[in-house]
Amino acid sequence: MVIPVHDVNPASRTPWVTYALIAANVLVFLAMPGTAGSVTGESGLAQLCHLQAFLDHYAAVPQELIHHELPRMVPTGEVGIGRTGPGCVIGPPSYDKSPALSVLTAMFLHGGWLHLLGNMLFLLIFGNNIEDRLGHVRYALFYVACGYAASYGFALVNADSSDPLIGASGAIAGVLGAYLALFPKARVWVLVPFLVFLPLRLPAWLVLGFWFVLQAVYSSGEGVTEAGTVAYAAHVVGFLAGMLLAWPLRPGTPPPPEPRGLLWGRRARPGQ
Repeated sequence: MVIPVHDVNPASRTPWVTYALIAANVLVFLAMPGTAGSVTGESGLAQLCHLQAFLDHYAAVPQELIHHELPRMVPTGEVGIGRTGPGCVIGPPSYDKSPALSVLTAMFLHGGWLHLLGNMLFLLIFGNNIEDRLGHVRYALFYVACGYAASYGFALVNADSSDPLIGASGAIAGVLGAYLALFPKARVWVLVPFLVFLPLRLPAWLVLGFWFVLQAVYSSGEGVTEAGTVAYAAHVVGFLAGMLLAWPLRPGTPPPPEPRGLLWGRRARPGQ
């Protein structure tokens, strides 16, 4: 994968919603049980049980979204001793959970620092132009709509899965889809891992198109192991939802600065 670092596509207004989303995601992640373990690489049983109980409460679960049935027994967050040794205690849920609302809360939960920082990087680079084009309120609604489309789209093809679905990836994939629809010729600075990280200036259609193709391939099961836990299908659905919602705005969208081909190395300088 290439790593985007900057796009040459100036916005006319401050992306307050994008900044607020990034701040909210970071703050929620820092407040999540298990964050300390993700920093140090350590995770005790008590921390794991607490995290499982937290995710069962606030994460989106495909089985719950499609069948509208909540489990009768869930982790309580406590540690107990069973026949096979210590483990997480399960019991009747002490809360009322709305599957539909869990999609919204799940958008602000992440499984680790890499998961969080990767999502926030893409949102920071591409979100400002979409917010500039839609306006603050419409952009916030657009972001949430793409997140819901991604979660329910993933749930439809994994209706019996009880694994928690978390992350802002689906909503951010919608932002990427909208960017491709509105600014396909915008220049994007990326780092390409090839022995060292090579700086390249590429058109958005190539960067985001390549990203989408990878997600589509991975969602089919090609190139990934069975142990993979990334919801690639949610990325695909979110991306397509973003493209469809943004497509009607193409005629009135001002074009970005015209690209001058592919540059690299010393010739690849920001602002060119």
